[in-house]
Amino acid sequence: MSLGPIPSGKSVTTSAAELRPVTALKGVGDALATKLAKLGVETVQDLLFLLPLRYEDRTQIIPIGALRSGDRAVVEGEVQLAELVFRRRRQLLVRITDGSGFLTLRFFYFTAQQQAQLTRGVRLRCYGEARRGSLGLEIVHPEYRRADGPDAQRTEDSLTPVYPTTEGVQQGRLRILTALALDDAEQQRVRDWLPSDLLRDLGLPSLAEALTYVHRPPPGADLMPLAMGTHPAQRRLAFEELLAHQISLRLLRQQIRTEPAWPLVSAGQLVMQFRQALPFSLTQAQERTLSEAIKDIGTTSPMLRLVQGDVGSGKTVVAALTALVAIEAGYQVAMMAPTELLAEQHWQNFESWFKPLRLPVALLSGKLTGTARQKTLNAIASGVDVPLVIGTHALFQEGVRFNRLALVIIDEQHRFGVQQRMALREKGMKEGRVPHQLIMTATPIPRTLAMTAYADLDVSVIDELPPGRTPVSTVVLPETRRDTVVARIAAACREGRQAYWVCPLIEESDELDYQAAEATHAALVSALPSLQVGLVHGRLTSKKKEAMMASFKRGELNLLVATTVIEVGVDVPNASLMVIENAERMGLAQLHQLRGRVGRGAAESTCVLLYRAPLSRLAQERLDVMRSTTDGFKVSERDLELRGPGELLGTRQTGLVQMKVAELIRDADLLPRVQKAAEQLISHHPESIRPLLRRWIGNGEQYGQV
Repeated sequence: MSLGPIPSGKSVTTSAAELRPVTALKGVGDALATKLAKLGVETVQDLLFLLPLRYEDRTQIIPIGALRSGDRAVVEGEVQLAELVFRRRRQLLVRITDGSGFLTLRFFYFTAQQQAQLTRGVRLRCYGEARRGSLGLEIVHPEYRRADGPDAQRTEDSLTPVYPTTEGVQQGRLRILTALALDDAEQQRVRDWLPSDLLRDLGLPSLAEALTYVHRPPPGADLMPLAMGTHPAQRRLAFEELLAHQISLRLLRQQIRTEPAWPLVSAGQLVMQFRQALPFSLTQAQERTLSEAIKDIGTTSPMLRLVQGDVGSGKTVVAALTALVAIEAGYQVAMMAPTELLAEQHWQNFESWFKPLRLPVALLSGKLTGTARQKTLNAIASGVDVPLVIGTHALFQEGVRFNRLALVIIDEQHRFGVQQRMALREKGMKEGRVPHQLIMTATPIPRTLAMTAYADLDVSVIDELPPGRTPVSTVVLPETRRDTVVARIAAACREGRQAYWVCPLIEESDELDYQAAEATHAALVSALPSLQVGLVHGRLTSKKKEAMMASFKRGELNLLVATTVIEVGVDVPNASLMVIENAERMGLAQLHQLRGRVGRGAAESTCVLLYRAPLSRLAQERLDVMRSTTDGFKVSERDLELRGPGELLGTRQTGLVQMKVAELIRDADLLPRVQKAAEQLISHHPESIRPLLRRWIGNGEQYGQV
């Protein structure tokens, strides 16, 4: 699937520089072009948007006597001595002086031609990082050129950019090629696709000015804003990049909306029976979200709805009720989970819920093989025996055929990419119609991020917890207080409560000093002889894991020692104490998910975060956040600030992590204007869209190709 048609309007005209292959530049043959393609450089324009990672100041020559260890600088001097030495490996040592001091140039890799050129009396201009060596200050493998030619007095007239590189393409070559591309752009006039009135309102420089500045900052330019990405030239490019990503998602949404879906309308008998059997009433937030979903699937326009809700807010019940509408209307539903464990737990929940309604539920995961797998595939293909299928990414693999798939439910959206979501949707395409999509996440996404990452989705928020859920208090303790924590577990279990003890690894590791689950389990069995202590981790078979978790849920175990396999899906209302070992090593989202395993009943619950000193500043901030709030949205806001959008969403989510210039936190203030600009371009300047997407996203594979 592509991004779909561009809104009708004027024909697109693209400048010569934007279409010309990079081989049009002097010195670029097919071999170099192949290497440049690894950097995403295929056209002359691509070179302009291969932006520097940082800058070096080579505009001044520094006296050798003024050099300090750690300085990166340009020096000039005359060769006093050049000798070949053998100290564990062959080296060429060249000593230069400028009258203020001496400096050694050390080469481990060199040619006979280089050795012949670097002789006594030759004057060199060098650049590199000075380090303290056995012979005093030295530079290992400096960049250098002879300084006794006709341009000996010339220094660089701009800061020197440092570009991302690939094997076979050195910095010097990239700088030359970028300079050629900038000259080419001046002659060919690379087009600014943003309307002039929009640029005027933003108060940002033109594209040509921005590109010239970021590739060749003038001498004396302030490196601080450039390093932070806040210079107006960078902001101009960041705005355009965010705009391209915003438009691409909107076009994806438009494309999907143009394809008809099955209108799912039922008499509501299954929904009524299911609701009557529930031991609780839905919250207002659940009712609102359910109403929005049912309204969406009742039309011929495919639903694209994201349901955000904190751990334990009841998203799965809303998904189950929505699925029942589709099933009663005579269609199939598929639910995709990111891990086999979570898929199995969803299957157990749905099977127990749907059994009284006489609705079979199938589980399709990678573990299912042979005859059992084929039997399940046949049942899914028939559509009669299996109205609901739950599985992992195995759901959209080759060989899986649905009969009348009309609704796709995706759990833990941030762990899937858009491509995977689209692939499952393609599985349901039949008779020209596509399935509705209901997407759930227990990782609340801050509004700032959602505006960009989920521009193709409508968003529902379940922002209240079911009645009876009590807030979890969080305590942060050093591991030296372990005995106190063990005593607390003993007291809680004597009162009839249960507890979790979470460890990051399964067994002792020489490389990592984590407390391993097996060692912790043995220690706790010894320390708490009167308690039943279970152990569950990812290396157990599914049967053993399920048996252990079921035993814990039935109350046969007092304490469950586990790895992070229990991060999602385990619901034990009687568990009121959670201990997390090595909490300083975990991210906020994972800590919050784990904490959500307790506080699911009426009893007061506590999460104890054990850490090993000393704490890094980042770890300290994370633990402070966990101690100060249980609000998932506040946690995610801080997580976004501390880790960035890539980790919060998952690197495969939307390509945000691959942005060349923009950063969502830093550039958040641009987003409202980005949204308005996207509307303006789609409505009034459709001719600008394709070239803009080509410039920043390539051909848009990240957002729609499957």
